[in-house]
Amino acid sequence: MKLILTQEVPGRGAAGDVVEVKDGYGRNYLMPRGFAMAWTKGGQKEIDSIRRARSAREFADLDSARAVKAQLEGTAVKLVAKAGDSGRLFGAVTSADIATAVTASGGPAIDKRRIEVGSPIKTVGTHRVTVRLHPEVAANVALEVVPA
Repeated sequence: MKLILTQEVPGRGAAGDVVEVKDGYGRNYLMPRGFAMAWTKGGQKEIDSIRRARSAREFADLDSARAVKAQLEGTAVKLVAKAGDSGRLFGAVTSADIATAVTASGGPAIDKRRIEVGSPIKTVGTHRVTVRLHPEVAANVALEVVPA
């Protein structure tokens, strides 16, 4: 089945890419969740608009991505969240929360879709998250979660 990705899907591609996937995966997972749409000849206009939007979000070149990486890794990011007495959070920290905390800490504005959290953050303490700035550049950010 030939599909156009509307969002970045790890292991498959970025928004605007045309990918070939198995029928069940496309029909039962990607399309219902809005990650992809069926490929048609008229879909080329959609691909072009998605790529324009993606290029506006991405950093222009490798050097600027490396500069932002250095800035991110040098920033101490602190996130305040509600927690119980044992240090366990009420809920989990989302990528939107992390993006807001980075900006509040004086770091650059980053897109929440670029943030990769390995496992859900549900405890107080220091955690590592990855920010994919460019296909070749990823920044590791130390995130300190403190109780409110």
